[in-house]
Amino acid sequence: MSFTAEIWKENSALFETIRTMPFNQELADGTLSQERFRHYMIQDAHYLVAFGRALAVAAGKADNSDEVAQFSEAARTAIIVERSLHADFMEQFNVSPATFSATPLSPTTHHYCNYLVATSWSASYPVALAALLPCFWIYAEIGRDILARAAKNNPYDAWIATYAGEEFHAAVRGVIQTVDRVASVASAETRRDMHAAYTHAAKLEWMFWDAAYRLEQWAV
Repeated sequence: MSFTAEIWKENSALFETIRTMPFNQELADGTLSQERFRHYMIQDAHYLVAFGRALAVAAGKADNSDEVAQFSEAARTAIIVERSLHADFMEQFNVSPATFSATPLSPTTHHYCNYLVATSWSASYPVALAALLPCFWIYAEIGRDILARAAKNNPYDAWIATYAGEEFHAAVRGVIQTVDRVASVASAETRRDMHAAYTHAAKLEWMFWDAAYRLEQWAV
């Protein structure tokens, strides 16, 4: 069994919790409120800046030129391509640039961003990749799952199409292959740390969607 097969099996119950959580259930049937989706998009746009930075740091730690290019391009995509989608959604859902700029990171977004950036700087290359993997892989699988059961004329069709699309899934398969490569030559201790990093980030994926559903704000 490959390393990524191991971590997917180990976290299968967590993935099912994410798949069936209210945010994703209502996104699939098109009943998710615009207020909740706006909260999600604003926070996700903030998050992608940190995700791009973490990917760029991982690229700098890569041990071969192909993977430097792979994660440099992933960083570019996170910041430029996906934020273009956000810009379209923000116009559609009446989020002005001023509103976006004035909206701070929620507590969960702040935690997730800082976890990824700190891990990318302080941890080894394999552990950094394991922490970054859930955002790729879980989104791909959620996108595919939602596409299979989405209501017709879903107001969130563009979001679904992005994460269920072949272009995104091809990039995800590439990241999975790289994680398996580095895990195959890693020590037992490093593989243990990779497991822990993946699981922590996967939990933060659940927290991110849940925070949007709750319209999370700072309590003080």
